[in-house]
Amino acid sequence: MKASETLSNNLQSVLVDLIELHVQGKQAHWSVVGKNFRDLHLQLDEIILDAREFSDEVAERMRALDAMPDGRSETVTKTTHLPKFPDGEVDTAETVTLITERLDATVDNIRKVHDEVDEEDPTSADILHAFIEKLEQYSWMVSAENRKPRKRAALKSTSRVS
Repeated sequence: MKASETLSNNLQSVLVDLIELHVQGKQAHWSVVGKNFRDLHLQLDEIILDAREFSDEVAERMRALDAMPDGRSETVTKTTHLPKFPDGEVDTAETVTLITERLDATVDNIRKVHDEVDEEDPTSADILHAFIEKLEQYSWMVSAENRKPRKRAALKSTSRVS
């Protein structure tokens, strides 16, 4: 099978976001400071590893479909859907927010292109499904660091008359 221009462009769009997620995750890993530093530092390692592996999987899928992936830094910078990461040290709470935003932006783009990918190549769509599942799980786990517990519904006490 040879990828159409649309399929190639959609997979390229996912590729650059995964590469940028990897790079920004590494920057966050190096610049994070503050409370719960070690846990977040280690969690970022997991995200970075998966983003890197996912980008390689997309690029190799593109090659299998006779499409040419472009992971050059200038291409990634120009075409990513992820906002820039701030410079300098970043507090853990802000890092949690920043990484969650980037995970969500990556997933949003994958979901945006998914249906067109699925129409032409269900195999590539299956790969994207796995990415969505894992990245959404990371988003939930990372964002939980800054969340406050939801209030439980007030329990009404009822008296029983015997």
